[in-house]
Order: sequence, then C-alpha cells, then structure tokens
Amino acid sequence: MERKIAWETYDKKEMKKLEALCDGYKDYLFKGKTEREGVRYCIEQARKAGYISLEEVLEKKLKVKKGDKIYANNMGKSLALFHIGEEPLEKGMNILGAHLDSPRLDVKQNPLYENQNLAYLDTHYYGGIKKYQWVTFPLAIHGVVAKTDGTVVDVVIGEDEEDPVFCVTDILIHLAQDQMAKTAAKAVEGENLDLLIASRPIKIDKKDKAEEKKKKNPVTEEVLRILKNKYDMAEEDFMSAELEIVPAGKPRDMGIDRSMIIAYGQDDKVCAYTSLIAQLNQKELSRTACTLLVDKEEIGSVGATGMQSRFFENVVAEILVAAGNNNPLALRRCLANSCMLSSDVSAGYDPLYASCFEAKNAAFLGKGMVFNKFTGARGKSGSNDANAEYVGRIRGILEKRSICYQTAELGKVDVGGGGTIAYILSLYDMEVIDCGVSVLNMHAPWEITSKADIYETEKGYEAFLQEA
Repeated sequence: MERKIAWETYDKKEMKKLEALCDGYKDYLFKGKTEREGVRYCIEQARKAGYISLEEVLEKKLKVKKGDKIYANNMGKSLALFHIGEEPLEKGMNILGAHLDSPRLDVKQNPLYENQNLAYLDTHYYGGIKKYQWVTFPLAIHGVVAKTDGTVVDVVIGEDEEDPVFCVTDILIHLAQDQMAKTAAKAVEGENLDLLIASRPIKIDKKDKAEEKKKKNPVTEEVLRILKNKYDMAEEDFMSAELEIVPAGKPRDMGIDRSMIIAYGQDDKVCAYTSLIAQLNQKELSRTACTLLVDKEEIGSVGATGMQSRFFENVVAEILVAAGNNNPLALRRCLANSCMLSSDVSAGYDPLYASCFEAKNAAFLGKGMVFNKFTGARGKSGSNDANAEYVGRIRGILEKRSICYQTAELGKVDVGGGGTIAYILSLYDMEVIDCGVSVLNMHAPWEITSKADIYETEKGYEAFLQEA
C-alpha cells in the first residue's frame, strides 16, 4: 500500500498555510523548551482565543454551557483545554493528548562543586537518551528557583544572543583510546554529564582575613556572587530549584528546500503544538473537544503532573457539576464514551539505518500523519492496541477531507519499542489510538521533522475534533 507524498498535493495557497503553521511552531519550540514554559505559552494562546480558567468558572459559580472555552492548569506543568459542544458531556468527548516534557539533563539538588579551578553543576539525565550525544555543544539552563519566602524566580540562561552558554566536556580524540574501546552505552557515563559553568576565581581582598576562606573554592565563590546579584539566590536555594539543561539556540529550517525543521524537543512538542492549534481553531461543535498536554511521559507518566495522576478526571468532574450534571455515574460515562488520539511521535524511516525498520510498516517523512495501531515492545508488551472499528472510523474522517496519513510500527519486531500515554486513557474504556508526526533523530538533542507532516497532522487533528 504505497502512500502518497503530501508535498505533491499542495497549491500555493496550501503552501502559504503550511509555512505559517510551521513559523508558529518554531516560535513555540523556542519559547517552550520546558514543560513550564510550554504551559505558559499555551495558556497565553488559549486566553487570546477566548478561554477562561476553571478556577474562574468555579470562583464565579458560572454555569458551563455550549460554546464555553475552559482551561485547567496543573501546577504549571500540565494543561487541559475544553471547548464545550452541543451534546451533553456524559455522551463523551473527542480528546487529543500529547506530552510537553522531552529528554534532557536535570540539575541535582546539591549540584555546585569545583575541581581544579573549574566549576560544575552535577546533573541527572531525564528520559531515554544516548549519553554521548550530550557532550561538546552549547547548552542552556531553563527553570525556576523557589525560595523559602515563597517567591519563585524564573531562570533562562543561554538563549539570548548576549547570554553565555554552557557545555558538557568530552575527552580529546588523542587521549580517547580507552573510551573508544567501550560500547556506546558506556562511552560517556551518566555521572560525567556535569555542566561546566565557570573558571574565573572571585577577587579576594587579601587584607581582609574574613575573606581568606574564599581561597579554598574561589571559582565557586564567584559563581555564588553572580547568582546572588542576578537572581538573589543562595547555594541552599538549589534544593528547591527545578533547572533543566537543554540545547541552546533557535529551531531552524533544514534542507536547501527548507522542507524540514531541526530543533530540540520535537518529541513531543510537535504533537502538543498541532493539538493546541487544532483545539483553538474549533468553532461550533457537536461533541466537546478536549486537548490534554501533560508532563512526565518520558519517565512513565508518573507523578502529580503525569497522565497517571487524577488531575484529568478531577477536572472533568468539576466541569460536569458546573454544567449541572450531578449524577455520580456521569464522570465514568463521559470518559467511557470519549474517543482519543494519543498524539505522540513515531520513528521516521532512516535509509542510513534501514536494518532497524520493516519498510512496509514504517513511517516516512513527507507522507503525512502517522497512526500506530499499537506501540509497546516485543509481543506488543505495554501497548494500547486500537480496535479495528475505531481505526476504520478514523480513516473515513481523514479520507473525506483528503488528509494524507500513513500507518507504522516502531521499528522491526524485537528490535526495540516504546510507549505513550495511550494505554492510560484506554483504562477508562475509551477508544484510543496513537497518532502523530514521524521524527528523525528521535530523543537526540536535535530532532528532524517534515513541514508537510506537521501540516497534515494539524489538519487531521482538527478533523478528528469536529467529526469523531
């Protein structure tokens, strides 16, 4: 079953829409490198589109009705958006679900140390990474510092052109004989992914005996001086900080034809952004449209801001009551009657690594949005395997609108595998299938997507919200 190349279907008008969408996407990628930044960006866009917070609905005791647009913010790290349709919520919703977190390095709680007049931040990697990919290139620090007086300071260093950047160092090739003999998994150890941040010692007043102690770690003292001046931050404040190390720099068009985008964090921000835009573009709806943007997927969807938390069902319960439905079974019926696209990326076929793929069942850049009937590993372990009837219904929606799509598995059988949030939502007895954009270099610091696939996926998400 050969799938058509999406690029061949576009006229000038479509190309203009495609580029406009991708320009917005690149802006989001740069401004939303972390889950906190992503939530802030999405709320800003949602409020411009007429959304109000669930807190405001509850505080003012507003009656939820058809056409209302509501968002719920969970600890600044995950977000749910609802566009209320004509049908009662108890009959279900059409849901898009993506995640905002991406593989990265996290700063530890006691991170700052000095060795031979070089100051470092100790890190712990987050999510599935090839550790050797994270050395020798410019990195930025993003996050927050929460202080004991309740204030929270935003931190972004390395993105402005005037900012310094940081780096994880590597051994030079001339001395790398032992390293080169190791497997790729061991060539760079996790405890060696520490961030080099400074090398200049603090100026010490030699006449002041009280400053003599600074001689022991003079570079660390200079770092602490800078942090105090810039962020009013003491060393102890690292204990209540969330600082993420990510690649520095803006997303870029890739290829001489500008057909692709190369950027950090496209897994899964490419699906988060297209889901957001599809949600915000909705007008009148028969069924309520919902978009879920969650945290912690890369480490198992755990924690209060991950998909396994009760946040989503608690929010739906609040909206049901605000809509006048106090039936204790309404929440269960709403979730069971809903259907979902688990909006997550798929592995793009890479001809340089063809042995990892089974070409008949692989996703190709430029051939549209990708459906994974199942993910998981080996014998579909850990997967949500979508019903054939549901797949057929989705196909009908897309083909009616001439949207380019393809189906895929995540590599050859027994070669690898992966998971998404799909299985978690399926536990509510709703119909769910994985669907998103194919990616080259997935989980690498810089990932590659096709603009055509981004465009087709956004169109597909809009169609789903309107007609599923």
